[in-house]
Amino acid sequence: MPSAPAAPMKQPPAADRVYSHIKEAVLDRRYEGGTLLTEGELAEAVGVSRTPVREALLKLEVEGLIKLYPKKGALVLAVSAQEIADVVETRLLVEDFAVRKAVPASPRLITRLEALLAEHRLRAGEGDLAGASMADRSFHAEIVRNAGNQILSKLYDQLRDRQLRMGVAVMEAHPDRIAKNIIEHAELLEALRTGDADGAALCVRRHVSRVKVLIRGEAR
Repeated sequence: MPSAPAAPMKQPPAADRVYSHIKEAVLDRRYEGGTLLTEGELAEAVGVSRTPVREALLKLEVEGLIKLYPKKGALVLAVSAQEIADVVETRLLVEDFAVRKAVPASPRLITRLEALLAEHRLRAGEGDLAGASMADRSFHAEIVRNAGNQILSKLYDQLRDRQLRMGVAVMEAHPDRIAKNIIEHAELLEALRTGDADGAALCVRRHVSRVKVLIRGEAR
């Protein structure tokens, strides 16, 4: 008896499609800070009416990625110096604790970090900045999750979008940082592998602190 034809894949709600379209474009900087988006242009780009566009824009404004201006559109917000400082400070506090707690590192953690480092190298080799930034962020997030503190993990996850956006900005402005980030991740992995808690924490502090300096253009 012939099998029934597969049911067609159900599309996500229109507002969700608009939300994903805008958010991905903001995070990978196709929509850069200072870009003014209009409801009509977004509706046409995604193939929906203006109603779900408004719903998506309201959600993105709450997340701090855009600012709505009635009858004009939505302004993509640039990453501010204060936001950079706040993110880096929070990352340092969380990651210093997490990396020390990771020692002695379990075989599972080491294997996972090795896979993420390989993914980072692959994406960088392909010139995929957004993918490289995602792999970079996932490497650090895996160490934080390993600490076993769900409150800290949730706090760290709330920084995800801002980290990705900053990561792409740094790599665009300083292409040499991609290879350096990979080297620094390899050094951090080696410190974890050998059980050097102080060395691992030092790697984290140096690595994360450079983000603030680079994105402000204070160093190459």
